[in-house]
Amino acid sequence: MISRRSFGRLALAGVPLSAAWSAPGVRLGVSTYSFRDLLRTPGRDNVDDIVKTVSALGVHDIELASANTEPAGPNSGPAVPRPPSAYPDPVRAPSPAEVAAAKLAVRNALRTWRLATPAEGHGAIGSKFRAAGLGIFAYRVDYDQSFTDEEIEVTFRQAKALGASRVATLTALNTARRLAPFAEKHGITVALHNGADLKNPDAIATPKSFREALAISDRFRLNFDIGNFTAANFEPVAFLQENHASVSHIQLKDRTRNGGGNERFGDGDTPIQEVLRFVKDKQLAVPVFVEYEYIGLGTPQEEVGRCLAFATSALG
Repeated sequence: MISRRSFGRLALAGVPLSAAWSAPGVRLGVSTYSFRDLLRTPGRDNVDDIVKTVSALGVHDIELASANTEPAGPNSGPAVPRPPSAYPDPVRAPSPAEVAAAKLAVRNALRTWRLATPAEGHGAIGSKFRAAGLGIFAYRVDYDQSFTDEEIEVTFRQAKALGASRVATLTALNTARRLAPFAEKHGITVALHNGADLKNPDAIATPKSFREALAISDRFRLNFDIGNFTAANFEPVAFLQENHASVSHIQLKDRTRNGGGNERFGDGDTPIQEVLRFVKDKQLAVPVFVEYEYIGLGTPQEEVGRCLAFATSALG
């Protein structure tokens, strides 16, 4: 396996971070969830910033996060310091009830926007990506119990307007059952993104839960997160050998075992190189999407570039 240190030597030797990220037999793209730390303007989407950032990286395929197409919530960053005063007001931390109320208000505002905004407007968003030479392989919406049926319907219509043939989602079994009628109605594949929570019986995190989830609908496939699978102490390559036909696409990130956290590519326990070479050697028609989720020192664009370069070097 290539370590981060070894990759660093390759990068210093002249591997350009803006190279064409591809290898024979492997389709390599990026999840725009990787750019969640980009500065946002409350009340506005950041589609233009995503188009610019991904284009600069030289990537052609994306898994588009719904958060990028929706208005950002209120700024939750540090408040502007108050001017100096001889008698400053006492600082009071918000109570748990106040925090919960603020989160609920933001969630309700997003629901109101979804239901009031014609889903067909996402067609213009899809056109922006296509004009930049970018293909939306999947539209990622992480459904939970707070979604109403009307909201779920809207998100599937958004996916169709974008030109995406599938919806990717990090969700639970009970919620997945609610998605099946919408997938079948709209003729859209639902790619279930696995987590690593082995304590929650409703989680989609183990091979057993994968089988249960995939049995819900013929429209269901797996968005196979090899980092989460490793953190749950399973073997990604062995799983792919037996189950690649049920995989829509692969999420590429590095985590440590025993529920460990996200690491820079090459620092964790995830067999990134082995997975990529398996996809290449078997010529699987399974796209691979980099997901930057560790805490990096560079900008999101720089860190995603390093992840792409690591993956490309692993295939060399």
